[in-house]
Amino acid sequence: MPERKIRILIAKPGLDGHDRGVKIVARALADAGHEVVYTGLHQTPDMIASAAVQESVDAVGLSILSGAHLTLFPAIIEALRSRGAGDVPVFGGGIIPDEDMEALRAAGVAAVFKPGTTTTDIIKWVEANVRPR
Repeated sequence: MPERKIRILIAKPGLDGHDRGVKIVARALADAGHEVVYTGLHQTPDMIASAAVQESVDAVGLSILSGAHLTLFPAIIEALRSRGAGDVPVFGGGIIPDEDMEALRAAGVAAVFKPGTTTTDIIKWVEANVRPR
């Protein structure tokens, strides 16, 4: 029996309206054989966590360019925990200063992909670090 595909929820938290990059990542993950659920723009932490639980995803990928990553990423992780999904790895990308990386790791973000990261590198990270739940 073949192993179940990895299910990944991809989301754009907050008021950030730039979605070209997140759509490219979502498509690349799907093309690599993973199941991808894209929630679209302007998602709240609660909306993202609810969708992750409802869709039984194995990971949550976030894209943020607005500068609100230190607020939104931890809020999403807490919203997942409050729904019994604290074991779902959260990774993200966007315009994130180097000095914020440690705070994001401390908040529970599993990986951060900065501008210039290839989709191949993101796919490799997912395949090495995410397993079906």
